Amino acid sequence: GHTRAASAEDVRTGCPDAIGGACDQYHAAVNTHVLAKVRVRSHNGSMQAGWLPLFPLEIVLFPGAPLPLHIFEDRYKEMIGEAIRDGSEFGIVLTRDKGVLNVGCTATVDTVVKRYPDGRLDVLTTGRRRFEVILLNEERTFLRAQVQMFDDEDATPAPAETRQTAIDACLEMGALMEEGRRQESDWNNPQLSFQLAQDIPDVDFRQILLRSRSERERLGLLAQHVPSFVNRLRYTAQARKLAPTNGHVHSAHVE
Repeated sequence: GHTRAASAEDVRTGCPDAIGGACDQYHAAVNTHVLAKVRVRSHNGSMQAGWLPLFPLEIVLFPGAPLPLHIFEDRYKEMIGEAIRDGSEFGIVLTRDKGVLNVGCTATVDTVVKRYPDGRLDVLTTGRRRFEVILLNEERTFLRAQVQMFDDEDATPAPAETRQTAIDACLEMGALMEEGRRQESDWNNPQLSFQLAQDIPDVDFRQILLRSRSERERLGLLAQHVPSFVNRLRYTAQARKLAPTNGHVHSAHVE
């Protein structure tokens, strides 16, 4: 048949280029969130009726985050065309060599920026809801899935110091990155961590954050790992400044 149980792919545990400096702790964080066998969760989740179209990309989308897309493959022109026509959601899932990971985020098309004569599209989308894949379906030209939506289960607030460390580190990260986001954060958002993490380039780390059902946990991960990445960005920025004069970098070395 064309319907099968979703295969569970493991998150790679190699120390990422983007979030480094604390590899052992990072690996522990990854291993805590290794994708287990696909199962139906009965708590704090709702089964989505019908099949959710899936768009596998090398991207991890967060709820509330903007995502511009250039649609050029015929199957995805069809999929996005239906989403535009029906005002419906589709799912962004992280692709791997052996398939897709089983937690993703839905998106909706906010704006069709440009339509090309050959049918290609430039669209602006926004992340909406997180989901877990239960079953995959390959009957159409694009992948579809039966999914269960989920949200946070742990409402315990993060310690004020942890929250502030995460905020400071992520704001500095955005300022140091050439293409860092420039939109203001909603400091009262109960899922502030997703806004803070938008500039993180490492998809494995982003996937850990997406899977987490605790804002306290996500802010803790950001506070723990982003400062070392910021140090590397500072070091790189200083090296660029000194490169034309053959200077030597003496500070901000990342251990």
